[in-house]
Amino acid sequence: MMRIDLGEELETMVAIAREASKRVRDWLGSGQPLEAQEKASGEPVTALDRALNAFIREQIEQRLSGRVVGEEDEPGQRRADAASGRIYYVDPIDGTAELLAGNGEFAVMIGLAVAGRAEAGVVALPVDNTILAGRVGQRAIVERSDGERRLIGVSARNSFTEARALVSRSHRPAIIDKLRQRLGLGKVIPCGSAGVKVARIALGEADLYVHAGHGLASWDCCAPEAILTAAGGRMTTLDGAPLRYSPGVDKLAGGLLASNGVLHIGALSAVPWALREEKRLRERLQMDQE
Repeated sequence: MMRIDLGEELETMVAIAREASKRVRDWLGSGQPLEAQEKASGEPVTALDRALNAFIREQIEQRLSGRVVGEEDEPGQRRADAASGRIYYVDPIDGTAELLAGNGEFAVMIGLAVAGRAEAGVVALPVDNTILAGRVGQRAIVERSDGERRLIGVSARNSFTEARALVSRSHRPAIIDKLRQRLGLGKVIPCGSAGVKVARIALGEADLYVHAGHGLASWDCCAPEAILTAAGGRMTTLDGAPLRYSPGVDKLAGGLLASNGVLHIGALSAVPWALREEKRLRERLQMDQE
């Protein structure tokens, strides 16, 4: 069995995510209901989301050094915790809609941002009993259910016609069809959870992930970005700017492009045209309806 030491801090993050992932499987196996409520944002939340959020927060506060910002925190608690340049971002269930749908495309995520940039991350996939972890400047790994670890890396695919692009299953971006037209994308595959999509790029199973709009938050992106960067990939806004994790600012603006790195510049170059064409299409449709 290959043993890859991740360092004390990241190993602790992995251990917390591993236990959280087990709690998800135990909950689902117990037959406890997953009754969903609707948050102010319109997104679903379950008792499992909240229980995991509390567990992960408690573990980080006891075992690691830094503040915690969790998706299911009370807003007042979140603001107080964000008063630090070293922040752990927690998404206890990334993809609650997929959890409720029973398709398995959800993840438990813990990311660390230092001075506004993603530094380290863990993405656990409970259904597969798999964990991805990585630290910027080092390598990324995958840990399977038997505990074996191996180094992972993005694909070397440099042709858009052969590329596999992932998009949200529930919020398909309007520009993706224009990007497909402009770039000649080979496959566009719906997939739930930002963490799952980026994990597939880090594992070399996909090559691009496009998200247009302003729906993503720091806890959706921090852990996946750190892992993808460690695996050799790249993540930016749709205008090519680096993602910034600012204390007190939860939502990330500017959309998102994650890639294997090789295809990144080419994909970015097509975004302005795709946005203009998509806007023109919306304007024409609106005129036709008037």
